[in-house]
Amino acid sequence: MKGFFEAGLGIILAVALYTLLGKISASLLFLFNPFSCVVLYFSLMKHDIFGAAMGTVCGLLQDSLSLGLFGVAGLTKTLLGFSTGFISRKINVAPVTRNFVFLLIVSTIELALWKLLALFLFRERFALGGGLVLFQPLTTAFIVALLFQIVRKKRGESS
Repeated sequence: MKGFFEAGLGIILAVALYTLLGKISASLLFLFNPFSCVVLYFSLMKHDIFGAAMGTVCGLLQDSLSLGLFGVAGLTKTLLGFSTGFISRKINVAPVTRNFVFLLIVSTIELALWKLLALFLFRERFALGGGLVLFQPLTTAFIVALLFQIVRKKRGESS
């Protein structure tokens, strides 16, 4: 039950942060995606099925809050949550450097898949936000790796 409460709180924080970033500056949404951070964090902590469910919920919420194509973020975030949780069960991604590199790789693949689906299925042009979207995987990986390490240290787990 604690996991569902934390997940609900994470989703609420992601929605609040997404709307706040959009109000401050729309270009911040190109640099930082709070929904991807929530999906990555919970898929690392709770693994594949929980990560896929979080990906579906967060992706559809992101789709409903954005003016873009409905369903693309839902699909890509579901795949992100499942694959991150599945792979993190198979290999040890707990050390800081390995965690950061792993998160950088999966968030880059998620962004590329989202852009390719939008391009090929719906013929939508790439919105690069002045090149800021290219830094989104880097900022996402950094924030989630930092949060993951802080939570692990707080819980007393070693790497």
